[in-house]
Parts: sequence; C-alpha cells; structure tokens
Amino acid sequence: MQKRLECHVSGRVQLVMFRDFVTRNARARELVGSVKNNHDGSIAIVAEGEEAKVRELLALVKRGPILARVDAVTEKWSEPLGGYKNFDILY
Repeated sequence: MQKRLECHVSGRVQLVMFRDFVTRNARARELVGSVKNNHDGSIAIVAEGEEAKVRELLALVKRGPILARVDAVTEKWSEPLGGYKNFDILY
C-alpha cells in the first residue's frame, strides 16, 4: 500500500548532513518526496511510496546521522498525492 508521510524533525539537525542522510536513505528505498531546512532550525520531510519502506525511513530519521541529535519528530500520514518524480533536497 502506498502512503505519504509529512514530518518535522527538531534537535541538532542542521549542519550535520541530515538532509543528505534522508535523501540517500529515501532513494535507496525508492521513495519520492523532498527534505528541506526550516527557518526555525528544524527539518521538513515529505516521503511517498510503499508504506513499509516509508516506515523504514522514519525509523532512520528518528535516529538521525551520527552528528545529529533528534529531539522530536512529528508525523502526519495520508494518501500519496503523486506530485513527485524523485526524492530531492529543497533549498
């Protein structure tokens, strides 16, 4: 079943290669969507694809890359909108 996850990640998540970490792991799972830095220091992620693979990505996001510290992750699940062709970093 296809699912869409929108989440915000807070903590020490900028300047620690978090966006690259999310992008590599999402692409490895053949997910589409995006990741971007927010002005408040958090990260916003949208991922669409097979639910099991999206949940795998979420588990990795909750842990983060080695230099990160994840304090909180908010999740919003829905049906995919289908507007993405790849998984990209937004600037």
